[in-house]
This record gives sequence, structure tokens and C-alpha cells, in this order.
Amino acid sequence: MNKIPVWIDTDCGVDDAFAILCALKMEELKIVALSSGVGTTKHENTFRNTRNVLKLAQREDLKVYPGADEAWIEEYRPATAFHGENGLGDVIIEESNVPKERMHAWDAMYHKAKEMKGELTIVTIGQLTNVANAIIKYPDFGKYVKQLSIMGGAVVGGNMTPVAEANIRRDPHAAECVFKSDIPIKMFGLDVTERVYLRADELNSLKQNKITDFIKEAITIAMKTNRENGYGDNYCIHDLCPLLELVYPELFESKRAGVYVETRSEGTMGKTISDLYVLADHLFEKKNAEVFIEADREKLSRIIIDLLERY
Repeated sequence: MNKIPVWIDTDCGVDDAFAILCALKMEELKIVALSSGVGTTKHENTFRNTRNVLKLAQREDLKVYPGADEAWIEEYRPATAFHGENGLGDVIIEESNVPKERMHAWDAMYHKAKEMKGELTIVTIGQLTNVANAIIKYPDFGKYVKQLSIMGGAVVGGNMTPVAEANIRRDPHAAECVFKSDIPIKMFGLDVTERVYLRADELNSLKQNKITDFIKEAITIAMKTNRENGYGDNYCIHDLCPLLELVYPELFESKRAGVYVETRSEGTMGKTISDLYVLADHLFEKKNAEVFIEADREKLSRIIIDLLERY
């Protein structure tokens, strides 16, 4: 089997951990490394969480490179209402004792992409600061990246503000840098990720193992917040979508569109502006992204459950 080489860039919160744990059981993927950055919680936590999640999965052979501890311009905005104080729903898991990597995420990402001669897919499930830093520091970075699969943005709506999704809103200037690059982009915004979820009964029926026990405990705060705000008992698996699509592209639907990120107006800061639903091909200079809009939840939920129960 020719496995797909993947680098995962994460601000490891609860849904990131969920995605990483599932990805590690996807035989079609070869996770080559991970990197961390500030986002759902401060970088000190996301770096620790990523390493500890790998220990939980018994995959400490994978390296985790520390990245940005702040956005380019924006102030830090934690997501404690969904991810708790530590980013993992305040669940404490065993600490990794593997020596910490010292190379910056953007340097390691560049060198790995160059080493793999254009075959590397970078999956971002946090804000885009690390990738943007690589683009700025290494002008030839883009020619070594096969594609960027981004969990972030929304053509319609938002979850951090009425119009902006959190991963983009936390560092809109870095995100705009990425979307203006020539790297092929797949955008998995809220338009599709909110269609991929597990119901409470599906979560409760998961076969018990150390991973499913962790997941059920870690999502407790997020589920409580969802119920209190009228969103029911469904748990959206946002960050897993770009990883699932690499293996199951037939279960997703997308369209080419122009996308840019608003960075000037405070009211709409971080909005991913797109011409996806505009009847005018000339609106943007180019259609720079493949924007995902539909997913087969029933089939994907069965796949997700199977991945978790493989532990």
C-alpha cells in the first residue's frame, strides 16, 4: 500500500486530540510528524497535549515540533468554554518523557517537505501561524508542498464571531498569507465540518478502551456547553474532516472557489470571504481553493466509530 505522507499542525484541544487519535489508526496515512501552536489554549499546553496524546496512543515514535506561541497581530483568545483550561477538557493524562524537539515547527515543516520532494500533505487543524511563518521564511516552501488541507473558515456563518470561524479568527493575517500563497488548498470550513458529528447515543455505545474512555471524558465540557446553548447532544468532529477526506474523498463534496480573509474591518475580522455562491466568475482574480460543502455523515460516523474501537 502506498501510504499518503501527512504532517499534522495542531493547537491540540479536544477535537484535535480526537482527530489525531483517529488518524493514527488510518492505515492509508503515514503521519510523518506533528507541530503545535497557540490556539484553543496557550502553546505551553498544546505542545504538552500533543506529546501526551501520542503517549496515550503509544506512538511516541512520532516527533512533535513546537511552533508559534502567539498570533502575528491578534491577542490570544482561549476556548475554555469548549476545551477547558488545559485544552483537553481538563482531563489529565500521563506525561510524555520523550526528549522535546527544539527545532521550530516552520523550519522542521520546510525541511521535511523539501526532503519529500513535493509529496507531503500538510493538514492544519489549528490557526495557520506556523504555515504562514514557513511561507514567509522560505520563499520556495510552496513548491515542496503537495497540498494544504485546512480545517478552518466558513463560507456562511462562524463560531467565534457571527461571521468568523475560530482557527481563522485567531490569526487572520497569517491565514490571509496562506490563502494568498500558490499552495493548493482544500478548505474544510464549518459548512462541511458541522455536518460530520457523532450523536450522544453513538458516543455512549462506543466499546470501552483507554481511548474511548478518554474521549468521552474530554468532551464533557463541550457537550455541556452545546446543550446550554441549544445545540443538542451532537459532537462535531471538525478537525478529523481533512484527514478523513484524504482516505475517503468519495464521501465529501466540494467546489472550486475564490477565498480570501478579511483583515481590515473589526466587525468582520477573520471572515473567509468566498465567491462560492456568487453567480459571477470574475469576482475574484482566481479560484484559489477547493471548498468542501457536503459530507456523508452516516458512512463517516461508522468509520469514525471503527477507528476509535481499533485501540
